[in-house]
Amino acid sequence: MSNRTIGLEDPLYRYLLEVSLREHPVLAALRDHTARLPEVRFQIAPEQGQFMALLAGAMGARRVLEVGTFTGYSALVMALALPSDGEVVTCDVSREWTDIARSYWEQAGVAGRIRLELRPALETLTRLREQGAEGDFDLAFIDADKTRYADYYEGCLALLRPGGIVLVDNTLWSGQVADPSVDDADTKAIRAFNRALHQDQRIDLSLVPIGDGLTLARKRPGP
Repeated sequence: MSNRTIGLEDPLYRYLLEVSLREHPVLAALRDHTARLPEVRFQIAPEQGQFMALLAGAMGARRVLEVGTFTGYSALVMALALPSDGEVVTCDVSREWTDIARSYWEQAGVAGRIRLELRPALETLTRLREQGAEGDFDLAFIDADKTRYADYYEGCLALLRPGGIVLVDNTLWSGQVADPSVDDADTKAIRAFNRALHQDQRIDLSLVPIGDGLTLARKRPGP
């Protein structure tokens, strides 16, 4: 027995995948495609995607907001978890990466559930608010440039319904957040973001050690 989270060496990680991962074949094909790209480090872990899909299903989520599409794995895993009339609104600025995403969304038969906004995410978040979408989303996922995490978080939180959840990726940052010798801009931004959320009384909070660290922030009902 252990009173703290255990580490995952390769044999135990392989066992975890063997006994728990249920990956849609198109997700597996997309992950294999992405593995051949120089930017493969941007890809979320498959067990994290499955956890996010389970969470979306458990919440009864119908509308999901995503900041950072990359090659579309996380958008696809969440779209597959939504009802047929559900929607993922996903934000990115790269046509090259999102063209890959679109092809796999189509293969999986869920392209109609995913709306890609190909412009800076803060523009899309602002536009959604101007269109009266505050409170319309059940779930949000942030996985983009780290120095803008605080801005993305505020934008997503405003668009979530009470009880909705913001998921934020990379919040353990390969352990660098706990290494005082590391002081690059991304690491400092994630440290500051983590500290700020710890003090944010608008949310219930959990940082889960899955993938590279996944923060769950549940929006509390207002007064």
